[in-house]
Amino acid sequence: MRSPTPAPGEPEVPQELQGCELTALSHDASFSDVELVGASLADQNAKGVSFRTARLSDVDLSGSRLEHVRLLDVVLAGCSLANVRARSAHAERARIDTSRLTGIDLAECTLTDVHFRACRIDLASFGFSRLKRVSFDECVLAGTDFLDAQLEAVRFQSCDLREADLRGARLTACELHRCELAGLEGVASLGGSAMEWADIVENAGVWAAALGIEAIDAS
Repeated sequence: MRSPTPAPGEPEVPQELQGCELTALSHDASFSDVELVGASLADQNAKGVSFRTARLSDVDLSGSRLEHVRLLDVVLAGCSLANVRARSAHAERARIDTSRLTGIDLAECTLTDVHFRACRIDLASFGFSRLKRVSFDECVLAGTDFLDAQLEAVRFQSCDLREADLRGARLTACELHRCELAGLEGVASLGGSAMEWADIVENAGVWAAALGIEAIDAS
């Protein structure tokens, strides 16, 4: 039996933060010790934006280009990051709750101590990224790719991973619990991960398809 995968570290965000009003983002803008609520920031084009010790609630960033964005000790809740281009993003000690990240591009990103909970992250890309101590709880990751990504101590709990793509990914000390895996690409990359025995048995069809094993009609 292997030791459990460690949980991500929690963001250090105080209960009281200074309110902040934003109508646009600019390149290399930096925000610290702030709370942003209900801001409409769709279709922004701003590289190198940084949020440190911040809370964002019901913020719409959909369709924005935010390459090299940096998050440190940040909480996002009820936000929309759909179709955001955030290549080479860096996030450390962050929690993202009940947010929509459909189609987000997080290729070549670095995520450390990040917790996604009840988020839609379908049709997204984590290609060539490095994830360390990251948890996905009750998230929709259908059609999302982790091509050639490095996943260390990553935990998937009750996630929809149907038709996700793990080809070339390297998993170390990762866990999957009660996840939907139908149509998963790159099944062999799950070597190095751990699952409950009931999950292994339930996904026998996935393993058989990956190995080219055909079922025999018992009759």
